[in-house]
Amino acid sequence: MNRFHKVLPAALVAVALLTTACSGTDSAAASSSATAETGKPEHQFPGHTRLDQLAGEWTAEKQTFVAGGTPERPLIYRDVVSRWRWITKTGNNFLQEEVQGIQGDRTYYRLGTLGYSPTDDRYEWSTVDSVTPMMMTYRGAKGSGSAREIVMVGDFTDPGIAGHPGATIPMRTVIRLESVDRTVMEISFTPPGEPERLIDRVVLTRRR
Repeated sequence: MNRFHKVLPAALVAVALLTTACSGTDSAAASSSATAETGKPEHQFPGHTRLDQLAGEWTAEKQTFVAGGTPERPLIYRDVVSRWRWITKTGNNFLQEEVQGIQGDRTYYRLGTLGYSPTDDRYEWSTVDSVTPMMMTYRGAKGSGSAREIVMVGDFTDPGIAGHPGATIPMRTVIRLESVDRTVMEISFTPPGEPERLIDRVVLTRRR
């Protein structure tokens, strides 16, 4: 009997701890479930919430007007799919885009990261792809986060795709979130001594 009285308190403590752990798991599951039901992650800033519209899988109609393409005869890409997802390990602060398709007899690939800086109230965008041998990085103007169009600028050293090898080329990306099922992305370059010109246009149509 003495032994029973000694063991009983320990058993009760174990049961209490197990109950608490299960309760915590249930709460976390409920919270996760609630997020899953809405289909949208929780965000701390409205600038991130706005980008929820991009998450998902898209069919991409892509045309390029340089590096072998012209305004009259652009390079047309085939079977292009663009997939956007929130990077959860960053606290859903960054979206990742992965694009795959075919141009001519070659596979096209691009990986991009789109974020919103609440400190500067602007969007920031960086990409790597199978065409340009450098990272392309763009930033919006400070305070531009609530503008209707997401506009970001940057520059790069031309490897020859803009026709001015070695020159610094200003560039600009515009993202138009036209609806939940359609987004347009455009890239423009301003070569030395020339006006800005459109060099790449992608129309995204939601698949699911």
